[in-house]
Amino acid sequence: MTVDLQAGKVPVLRAEASGDAKRWAAEHRDALRAAVVEHGSLLVRGLGLHAVAETEAVFRRLGSLMTEKEAFAARRRYSDGLYSSSKWPPNQPMCMHHELSYLLEFPCLMLFACLIAPTDGGATTVADSPAVLRGLPTELVERFERVGWVLIRNYNNEVGASVAEAFGTDDRRAVESYCRSNAIKFEWRPDGGLRTWQRRSAVVHHPLTGERCWFNQIAFLNEWTMNPEVREYLVDICGEDGLPFTTRFGDGDAIGADVVQAINEVYEANTAREPWQHGDLMLVDNVRTAHARERFEGPREVLVAMADAVHLADCSPTIEVTAI
Repeated sequence: MTVDLQAGKVPVLRAEASGDAKRWAAEHRDALRAAVVEHGSLLVRGLGLHAVAETEAVFRRLGSLMTEKEAFAARRRYSDGLYSSSKWPPNQPMCMHHELSYLLEFPCLMLFACLIAPTDGGATTVADSPAVLRGLPTELVERFERVGWVLIRNYNNEVGASVAEAFGTDDRRAVESYCRSNAIKFEWRPDGGLRTWQRRSAVVHHPLTGERCWFNQIAFLNEWTMNPEVREYLVDICGEDGLPFTTRFGDGDAIGADVVQAINEVYEANTAREPWQHGDLMLVDNVRTAHARERFEGPREVLVAMADAVHLADCSPTIEVTAI
């Protein structure tokens, strides 16, 4: 199994599946997963994936699929564990992040498949987390290691994911029970909306290799990553405290635009990309590797699965996980 490694590009493996992608995936599962451990991500080209059912079968041969919880953006759910990519405006990039890094149990493996490639842009880019950690200012990393980060969310039926989309139910008792069990502080708003706070570790150790990884969504879910016009509009209609999401230092201090910019610049300096082609499969180590989505034009259909659940407690978090 020869992986094509080029600077600034996602590692690529060219497959000869002879029209049976499911069988090929099953036969090469161990080698593929070993390559992901070694490189952090792997793009498999040549499988010719074109149907939802076929893609799901391939995904299930490669990992143990999870049900998404606490979604930050709407997705189409094809089946239990199989989703569309997040519904995010094509003209706005999705910045680098580690999927569901604010949960107590998150996926170690992300699976993507491109059924329709956009006419321009739209790559799922990746960045090596240990390299990002080394590139960030030492004093900033030390502060986040010491205090962690806080995610603040406001759920309503107008902007972002609704309570039902995030928690799988809009039953208040069920939502409150979930929050208590997952170290999330919550408050029901007079208008029926929900506000939550959760404090998490920004740096973890990889559950397999022990390597220190910058693992969070501090920049991506911060208000200063939003398009300025979008942020201004949301502040106008929701208020400063009503934004669908933002992040803070774990001690409650605000994270300024300068910090967000510094993080995103280090991500960009360590970004690898490879444009999608129809039928591509991509595997990403969610702890070792951040991923993003570039702007695009034309139709784009990328299926997503989250797999191989890992407990935060097994990743040596640097802080005690709390609701706030």
